[in-house]
Amino acid sequence: MDWLVNLWTDTNSIAHILMVYALVISVGMLLGQIKIFGISLGVTFILFVGLACGYVGFTVNPTVLSFVRDFGLILFVFFIGLQVGPSFFSSFKSGGLRLNLLTLLTVILSLVVTIVLFFMFKAKVSLATMLGVYFGAVTNTPGLGATQEALKMMEYTGEDIAVAYACAYPLAVVAIIATAIVLRIVFRIDLKGEDRQWEEAQKANNEAPIFFHARITNPALEGRTIHQVRDFVGRPFICSRVLHNGVITSPSAETVLHTGDVLRIVSAEENKEPVVAFCGKEDKEIDLVLESSPITSRTIRITKPKVNGLTVHDLHLSKYDGVNITRIFRAGLTLFPYNNLHLQLGDRVYCVGPERAVARLAETLGNQEKKLYHPNLVSIFLGIVVGIIFGSLPIAIPGLPVPLKLGLAGGPLIIAILLAYYGPNLRLITYTTESANLMLRELGIALFLASVGLNAGKPFVEALGNGEGVLYAFLGLFITIIPLLIVGTIARKKYKMNYHAMIGMMAGATTDPPTLAYAGTLSEKNSSVIAYSTVYPLAMFLRILSGQFVLLILWQYV
Repeated sequence: MDWLVNLWTDTNSIAHILMVYALVISVGMLLGQIKIFGISLGVTFILFVGLACGYVGFTVNPTVLSFVRDFGLILFVFFIGLQVGPSFFSSFKSGGLRLNLLTLLTVILSLVVTIVLFFMFKAKVSLATMLGVYFGAVTNTPGLGATQEALKMMEYTGEDIAVAYACAYPLAVVAIIATAIVLRIVFRIDLKGEDRQWEEAQKANNEAPIFFHARITNPALEGRTIHQVRDFVGRPFICSRVLHNGVITSPSAETVLHTGDVLRIVSAEENKEPVVAFCGKEDKEIDLVLESSPITSRTIRITKPKVNGLTVHDLHLSKYDGVNITRIFRAGLTLFPYNNLHLQLGDRVYCVGPERAVARLAETLGNQEKKLYHPNLVSIFLGIVVGIIFGSLPIAIPGLPVPLKLGLAGGPLIIAILLAYYGPNLRLITYTTESANLMLRELGIALFLASVGLNAGKPFVEALGNGEGVLYAFLGLFITIIPLLIVGTIARKKYKMNYHAMIGMMAGATTDPPTLAYAGTLSEKNSSVIAYSTVYPLAMFLRILSGQFVLLILWQYV
């Protein structure tokens, strides 16, 4: 039976290390599915199982534990960056800018409350420990990891800040949702009314391409080509179908137009009025899609690596006998196919044209879903290398005693966002399927949380026993509630923000998935998800940097 004893006790054994991690993660995931009042901790429960296992004596080699913790953190933030990258910059348009400014205010207020509480309780709580409370209060695990890394560089030898994090985290999850409920009661929110309001706002602010039919009554267009008309109007549009003498065709740029022709146009909404005015008038009594014709429409998936990074112009659609691309779907966005728009692997391209010609274009683009299942490891690991280098660059800020670094969390996150957005321009393939991205993110955060829990198990129980844990949880409530109440009130009272979007913003600002899950129970619309994804990248970036920033400013108090 010695083999069994060694399996459970030899902390340097590969088998022991793998078994401990597998045990902590599997039990944590199972318990995380349990809901109390409709709320579950999900993957975060791994942290508490890790704390319990660490307390009863399940330990692993400290060097291995540090490696697994940091590697898991990198995986998590890098694949978050790849996921949100394609839509990151577009999220700042329209209401997205306001959402991100309110998120910035939330982060600043939470830091202010943290610093004030530190000076009030500095006789009992160190600055490093208060930052542990702060990250627990805003439920931000990557920020905790980045701050731990910064403390290691500063040769910090005090209490493990993960203890304070673990004490503040559970109540914070409940407090965020409770704050949302309080705001709902205070402002007497009608959930169905908020849904209707959001739908109306979506229609008013929709930037996706629209279609309409224009009848040519302008005699100046007789005998002109579509290319010439586009130059005259000075607005980009796609003509996907032309009705001429009762025959529907799929036109090219050189198709000649005649008075009485009906054109099916796809363009941005703001271009509709000038295009219609130039052509003659809008025809609302006909829909060329519903008319019998040899023209077909099809959505084609880009799966050939050689197409990645090409522009729409590079496809030379004139070779495909009248095929037109009218829309491109990417990462939840609907894009207008400008000639200089770079195509990405995984994009869905909506095409209109003769059936054989569309089939030829599909062959060029790939349209083979199974090819997307193969991960592009070169771009992924190259991105991680660049992210680690970028995160290690010292950023000298006047007045601070040591340079600021983005660290193993901030560097890979920023590089992943940039790669996902600009990668195709450099002919880099950064596409991963949603399931692969989710699995690697979950694996990364699971490894990180298990490592943090195993390392902090005994100190955590001791903190609860001597009363410090209760103090950490109490202080965390202030850091959680005060900023959210202030920003929520501003968002609702001053900006009349939709309640569902407000909850999504609060969930994103605190990087808290359980709150987003709660928001999903209030509405079938995706307004909360849109707000969450709009502010999440900025919130994650600011939270990761915030701990280091506070440490460097208040260096003398550590």
